[in-house]
Order: sequence, then C-alpha cells, then structure tokens
Amino acid sequence: MSSTRSSGKVEDMEDMPESGPDSLPQHVVSSTPDPIAEAVAIMARLRAPDGCPWDREQTFDSIKRHTLEETYEVFDAIERRAWPDLKDELGDLLLQVLFYAQMASEAGYFTIQDVAEHLNAKLIRRHPHIFAGAEATDSDAVLRNWEQIKQTEKKGSVSTQTSILDDIPRSMPALMEAGKLGSRAGKVGFDWPNADGLFDKLHEEIGELKAELDPSSAVSSMTAIEAELGDILFTVVNLARHLRVDPESALRTTNTKFRRRFAAMESAAGNSAALAASTPEQLEILWNQAKNASTEPTRS
Repeated sequence: MSSTRSSGKVEDMEDMPESGPDSLPQHVVSSTPDPIAEAVAIMARLRAPDGCPWDREQTFDSIKRHTLEETYEVFDAIERRAWPDLKDELGDLLLQVLFYAQMASEAGYFTIQDVAEHLNAKLIRRHPHIFAGAEATDSDAVLRNWEQIKQTEKKGSVSTQTSILDDIPRSMPALMEAGKLGSRAGKVGFDWPNADGLFDKLHEEIGELKAELDPSSAVSSMTAIEAELGDILFTVVNLARHLRVDPESALRTTNTKFRRRFAAMESAAGNSAALAASTPEQLEILWNQAKNASTEPTRS
C-alpha cells in the first residue's frame, strides 16, 4: 500500500525516483548495480547528515509501529492472493529491516552485513540435514532438529533468563504469544496429550464463564469475567496448535467471510440504513440467505 510522509508513515521505496545506476548520484550506488545493495545505499543516504530530515528524526521506537503495520499488510496481500500487492508489501517490510540496520550501524551496534551473515550462519547450522549430512525424513524431524540446535545455542550464550518462557516477547499479538507459551511449556511435558483434552478443557472454561455471568452470583465482576474469557481464548489457541492451525490465519479467514456475508445482507436489504431498520427476525433471515447463497472461495 502506498504511504506518504504527510501521514507520518515510513514512505515506500516506490515513492523514490526510479532506481538504477543513472537515477542516483554516483556516490550512492556501488559500481556493480545490485537492487539490495542499492536499497542499503539509499537508506544510508536518507539518514546522512545532509539527508532527509524526516528519516533522520526516526528512532527504533518511532519505527516499531510501522513494522507491525507492514507485517499485517503482507498478511492481507497473501490472504487476497494479490501477488503484485505482495511484492510491494514485502518491499515495505524490507524497508523496516534496512531502517533498523542503518540506525544500528550509526550507533555502532551492528551492520546490515552482520545481520545477513548471522542469518546465513543460523540457516546453515539449523539445517544439518541439508548442509551436514544429518538425517531428517520429514518436517517433524526437521523441527525437532531445529529446536535441539536452538536449545544448544542458548546453553552456549550468556543469559539472565530464569524461565524458559522469558524470551517469548510480551509485546507480540496475544494470539501468537498464547500459542508460543503453550508450545514452549509443551517441550517440558506440560501440555495436553492431544486435542481431545482441549475440547474438554474448553467446555470447562465456558462453564466457568457462564457461572460468572449468572445473575445469582454475588461476587461476579468484570475482572473475573475478563479472566474467564481470557482462559477460553487461551484454550482455543492451544486447541488450534494441536490441530496445526494458525489461529491468526483462521480468524482472519472468518473475518473475511463475515465481511462478505454482511455485505450481501446490506445488498439484499437495499442499503445499510434499511438493514439497521430491520427486526432481529429479518436480520436472521438475511444472514441465512447470505450464508446459503455464498460460495466460499478456495485457495489456489
């Protein structure tokens, strides 16, 4: 998606002049044109003392929210199977990486080359079945090897962790955090053996929420209701993990389906005002019509 400086959002590379060895000052690009190297050079130029005032004002903290926004825009393009849009959104996401790396380089922390070298070494180290002759006959074996190597790496590093959950960021989306917490706890055996137990747990948690909502309960509070609802969501996320379903993707798919069916209801009613004037019974009829008439798209 296009972005502009007036909105305060990191601007897209597409807003720059058309790239190429003749479109930038000679000192910006290397003698051998390379789109990635050119992007790195452009970012350095924007952050230079005589560069763009807006880009120079940005900090790690000011860029964070854009990173999350661009990540979700990548998700959206994938969900829509909009491949040209995905190309643009991946460029926007790459811009975030370049921005962080440039700021880190200026502060003396690391460079973009360090980032790439670290990634390359990690990929080779964690794929011994490709680069070191180890055995891995299926994806489950690959994941087991990956986790074992990851744990070995952590043992060799200096850490102040007191819990195996400490390195799971609290700032990530709650659905993702819940899945990672459940998965990490499962590595020490604290997990449901299969999905059947989670269905039972879900019924149990729903019962506890209903108990809090019971009008005869004298001690119910919004805090307790929120806690019980949170338990339900946590259980659902872990059910998704056992079913090998990404809960974020599943919910986004349902959101898209709801948008489509609700738009069909508005169309059948004539407009949104007419829909708002409908009775609950009429709304139910319109919803069922939209549901029965819809042909859910399949992914290619």
